[in-house]
Amino acid sequence: MTDNGTRPGQGPVDAADIVAAVVRQWRTVLPELDTDPMELIGRINRSAALLRQAEDAPLRRPGLTRPEFELLGALRRTGRELTPGDLARETFSSGAAVTKRLKQLTERELVERRADARDRRVVLVRLTEAGRELVDAVLPEQLSFEADVLSGLDAQERHLLAELLGKLLTQLEGRLAARL
Repeated sequence: MTDNGTRPGQGPVDAADIVAAVVRQWRTVLPELDTDPMELIGRINRSAALLRQAEDAPLRRPGLTRPEFELLGALRRTGRELTPGDLARETFSSGAAVTKRLKQLTERELVERRADARDRRVVLVRLTEAGRELVDAVLPEQLSFEADVLSGLDAQERHLLAELLGKLLTQLEGRLAARL
């Protein structure tokens, strides 16, 4: 261990966050392990959990869950009718979960379902006017929250972080697709 709290060949552990404390503990208990991956993955997971908690506040006011908003958002951003299968792929959800959410959103008159004219077995889903208005009202609040969260980073840092996370995401998506 060096004077700045690192092991030779490893970067410094920032004492300002909970992940740093966890990493320090593991380095004390099992100093032979390379805990560098934990620093990144732990911070990504912790950040995602905290963001999800705080980001859900604008959704609670209109009585939406995050998965419901993701379905509405998928319909709004694609600008077309989608099948439940399309929505499952767009939102990384199971078919059963999408079906349950669509039932709730239909009851609230935020989406409409109809049979495809060419194949009556296919169900198409679209936003109602109320659904479109709700998405259009909530999305600016979400984006404002996200901008506020990122305000501690300058434009260059945000760009670099987005680029690196994009690279990681592409790698993960490729690996997971290969395993499935």
